[in-house]
Amino acid sequence: MSVSTTLVALLHGQDQPGLVARVAGWVFARGGNILHADQHSDREQGVFFQRVEWICAPGPLSPLRVAKEFNAFAKSLGMQASIALSTQRPRVAVFVSKADHCFHDLALRWRAGEFSGDLVAVISNHRDLAKAAKSYGLPYHYIPVRAESKGAAERRQLQLLRKLDVELVVLARYMQVLSAELLGAFGRPVINIHHSFLPAFAGGRPYHQAHARGVKLIGATAHYATRDLDEGPIIHQDVARVTHRHGVEDLVRMGRDLEKRVLAQAVRWHLESRVLAYGNKTVVFD
Repeated sequence: MSVSTTLVALLHGQDQPGLVARVAGWVFARGGNILHADQHSDREQGVFFQRVEWICAPGPLSPLRVAKEFNAFAKSLGMQASIALSTQRPRVAVFVSKADHCFHDLALRWRAGEFSGDLVAVISNHRDLAKAAKSYGLPYHYIPVRAESKGAAERRQLQLLRKLDVELVVLARYMQVLSAELLGAFGRPVINIHHSFLPAFAGGRPYHQAHARGVKLIGATAHYATRDLDEGPIIHQDVARVTHRHGVEDLVRMGRDLEKRVLAQAVRWHLESRVLAYGNKTVVFD
């Protein structure tokens, strides 16, 4: 096994004495070298969370074998675990509509090597961003979505996601709601971005509504998409202050900047195995 290959384990379960020592001991006993370790205990729920990243000693065991053995070890502790290898880059599909700010930001960051994953497809219900996707060398798949044929469109989307073996979907201002059926059938993480006005400023033209109310803060929220609209576990949020001097155009510009930064950070953390979702919450090891 190459010494350059690192393993990252996310584990959680019932809190109990000695967990940190036992995990560290398991790695040490196999000649491993821990690079990063962080943990958190939810005292109200009695749940322990940990992220451990380590390099294994050179030897006959493959990375996948080490991961399998660690999973068995975690189960013996009553822990649930997921393990990622640095040599494995998750395959990501980006869903877009007409707004392009989040898409361009993600594509440029990917091209600059900022993400521990690869964009493999752009899927859209409009043709507007086809040329932009082509300029980044990204395959563009136009799948129109209409009320009377949404089920058929989602079946095409699901078929494409499975064909491409997509491991993460990013909704980069995709102005369609993914059905519970699609989310359930896909069965892998979906990250969404929206303005933090929801639900206070639901519907169209949220920045116009916010300006009319004279808000003093605007924000953006990145979260995992679930069957309950905009109710999934939150990964990242940020805000910007607003004064009476800011017009609607200022709010729109500031909001777009927030959306880009918040979405990119959420995607980065997810791809680096820093986000552990449980229930309707997340622990983010940043």
